[in-house]
Amino acid sequence: MQRKRILWIAVLVLLIAACVLFVLTRKGNVAAAQPRAAAVVAVTRGPLASSLTVAGQFEPYQEVDLHAKVSGYIQWIKVDIGDIVHNGEVLAVLEVPELQDQLDGSLAEVQHAQAEIVRAQSEVTAAKANYFALHAEYTRLSQAAAQQPGLIAQQELDDAQAKDQQAQAQIGVAQASLEAMRRQLGVTTADSHRYQTLKDYEKIVSPFNGVVTMRYADTGSLIQAGQDSNTQTLPVVRVAESDLLRLRMPVPESDVPYIRIGGQVQISVNATGKTFTGSIVRFTRALDPSTRTMLTEVDVPNPKLVLSPGMYAETTLELQQQADALIVPMQAVMQNGSQNSVLVLDSTNHVEKRNVTLGVQTANRVQITSGLREGERVIASGQGNYQPGDLVTPHPAFIPTAAEEVSE
Repeated sequence: MQRKRILWIAVLVLLIAACVLFVLTRKGNVAAAQPRAAAVVAVTRGPLASSLTVAGQFEPYQEVDLHAKVSGYIQWIKVDIGDIVHNGEVLAVLEVPELQDQLDGSLAEVQHAQAEIVRAQSEVTAAKANYFALHAEYTRLSQAAAQQPGLIAQQELDDAQAKDQQAQAQIGVAQASLEAMRRQLGVTTADSHRYQTLKDYEKIVSPFNGVVTMRYADTGSLIQAGQDSNTQTLPVVRVAESDLLRLRMPVPESDVPYIRIGGQVQISVNATGKTFTGSIVRFTRALDPSTRTMLTEVDVPNPKLVLSPGMYAETTLELQQQADALIVPMQAVMQNGSQNSVLVLDSTNHVEKRNVTLGVQTANRVQITSGLREGERVIASGQGNYQPGDLVTPHPAFIPTAAEEVSE
């Protein structure tokens, strides 16, 4: 009796275990048959532009140290750092007393040369008058001798001819002397102009509208003439043209092919909170070997001097642009070396792997130039969980809009 009871209990346990195993196996098959969910996005068409964001720095459009071209003492200087100056404005004056003496002496020489020219002109006039008189006398004697041979002694006729020729030669001498005096006047005038120019150099003049950014000398300072680059001389002031600034930006080597004159740049200045648009006006067309970047510049008008040289700005440059591009999210693209591919869903929601070619790329989106058609669905994330041929249940993926993209 006891043995039968144990036997029945064993049979009951086996039946329960078989039922449990059947239920678990059925649930596993049901779960295996259920398609896996997949976040998908449709291939769309629209405009796409890539951009580059780099830090730029404002620099003066022009900046120069003003040196004196003559040696002397600062008689007075009226500007200091921060002063606004204008083109042609006198900023300082040197005192060079001996230069005035040299200028006065050269002017006196000019006046002397002019007086000598007047005297030489008088001599030419006198020589011509003398020649006309002697030539007339010789002509009368020659005519009389021709009409009545023997009337005029040959000696007298020869003397008259000699005087005539000598008077004619004297005109040439007087004219040569006059020409020499005129040339001497040119030399003395040029010398006078040189001293006048040196006298004008006593004034230190601003070469353009700008701001004084450094003052090196005070009243009474001795300033040496800076006439060549080999002479180390003390400048008087430094002037920077700040009503027009250069915004300089380093562009990485990979983006250099897309830089062009007239390219649009969005400029944001944190110090002032201002944002505005500019255009590329120049670039070096050569890379800096140490940074592998190319210097690019935008001219920024600054009439009210709100911006200061040395300020930083966040600049966003437009690189590539496509007005009508096939677009997918960047995370939908799988990269394997140089090969790019995506997982596409067919009409029955089965997975298909397809190679694609990329075009313009932004932080979140990419252009597909071949391999896809508009409206096709691609898996946007978790591509490693799917294999070609898998059946999936698609649902829309969250994709940032173009306005939410972050530039490079």
